[in-house]
Amino acid sequence: MSKTAIILGITGLTGNLLAQTILADSRYDKLISFHRRKSGIAHPKLEEHVVDVLDLEKQGSLFQGDIVFCCIGTTQSKTSDKETYKQIDYGIPVSAARLCKQSNIPQFIAISALGANPKSSVFYNKVKGEMERDVLKQNLQETYLLQPALLAGDREEKRTTEKLAIQAFKIFNLFLIGPLKKFQSIKPEALVATMQYLSFNRYTENRIESDVIKKLAAKHA
Repeated sequence: MSKTAIILGITGLTGNLLAQTILADSRYDKLISFHRRKSGIAHPKLEEHVVDVLDLEKQGSLFQGDIVFCCIGTTQSKTSDKETYKQIDYGIPVSAARLCKQSNIPQFIAISALGANPKSSVFYNKVKGEMERDVLKQNLQETYLLQPALLAGDREEKRTTEKLAIQAFKIFNLFLIGPLKKFQSIKPEALVATMQYLSFNRYTENRIESDVIKKLAAKHA
């Protein structure tokens, strides 16, 4: 049976890669996207809705499918206002999970971050942790929260500090072994492969750290 997928964050690096993968996959007959600006992707399987994603819960009548992929995320350098940052990184995924519950959508997969913890003193990790906690409160049939380390990919916008970190991690990765392996940088293609794997295969844990993401990605390959 073909699936209808819903994606949030199609204009981002990972979201765009995921969308292209889904559109080329015969196991999906439709991809519904909610975003604030046009994706620039033209495909007969793509149904786009340009909306205010900060007010996603108004889209309940259109939010109908079999699985939701949430690739939404910003950075503190891009969104310096903490309230706006939380509306994006916490508000959108939690609203999407609530809509899944409301529309009886059984599968929800979201990108979080390594170190997510609602009790963290680090604002970024605290917000991600609160998001995970409140998404899991929806008790959906299948919820997977991916916790990648530093994402090593080429973005459209300039992120000088991040680019320098990615270059540094090419060396650091050689020394991050054993229990430290989860801190190695990770490619967006691995995230996409893991999301695809999880959409058709059950996994035992809700939270999946970066090193395990790579292992699951290899299974999908």
